[in-house]
Amino acid sequence: MSSSTQTTQALRPDRKKSRLHLDILGLGIALVMVFPVYWLVISALRPNREIRSYDQTLWPTSITFDNFVRATEQPNFGTAIQSSLIVAVTAVVGGMIIATLAALAIGRFRFFGRKALVLIMILVQMLPPTAMLIPIYAQLNAMGGIDEYWGLIVVYLVSTLPFATIMIRGFVVNIPVELEESAMVDGCTRFQAFRRVIFPLLAPGLAAASIFALVNAWNEYLFAYILINDNSKYTLNVWLMTFTTERGTDYGALMAASTMIALPVVVFFMIIQKKMAAGLTSGAVKG
Repeated sequence: MSSSTQTTQALRPDRKKSRLHLDILGLGIALVMVFPVYWLVISALRPNREIRSYDQTLWPTSITFDNFVRATEQPNFGTAIQSSLIVAVTAVVGGMIIATLAALAIGRFRFFGRKALVLIMILVQMLPPTAMLIPIYAQLNAMGGIDEYWGLIVVYLVSTLPFATIMIRGFVVNIPVELEESAMVDGCTRFQAFRRVIFPLLAPGLAAASIFALVNAWNEYLFAYILINDNSKYTLNVWLMTFTTERGTDYGALMAASTMIALPVVVFFMIIQKKMAAGLTSGAVKG
């Protein structure tokens, strides 16, 4: 037996131990991340007296759906769903359309300041949202955007565009120009070439960008709380405040409402998870 073979066999147990350690570490991290979600759902199914008890268990002694009933009976539940859908869907759809057009312009056409524009978008992403809160409020107040859906939509749209544009641009620059040229030689217009050739290839990038845009718009609280004062226009995250009153907090209904609010994003992610995985690994980094 050669020395190289002996060395290889000697290294195999060490590799297995190293991999086992990594698996255990990964499992531990996964449990830490999943446990709050598990506790949220379990608390939504517990009676209120058990939630307030000092003797907590990992599984409820009795399961009840009364918390979900009380959550749906909370005032403005329907209008909060409507507000969140209007704001989130408009911001996501509008953001993906504008980001795609911007990515095509930056990725396909040569113009002065193109690289500087990409750098500016990256720098904008580095700014904390709280630093922009006062200027945004002042500008929207001057434009009459306070207490209006469109004011909140503009904020979410602008906050989504830099990331979405950069990600989709990575896919655009990786698509050979010859594909468009071949389609145009065959009689397609530039728009038809985009719709039939380029757009299907951008689907993974659009899926990845859209889930980030949806999470940003659906889960955002600070701007929704500051810009919307009319309780009939509250989004779902701001509406959750209504579970806390002078008499206390209905924790069971609050947990049930939080569980229901999280479901749309989870369902949307499950629908597009394959395309999103491809979108996160296929591009978006080429210069």
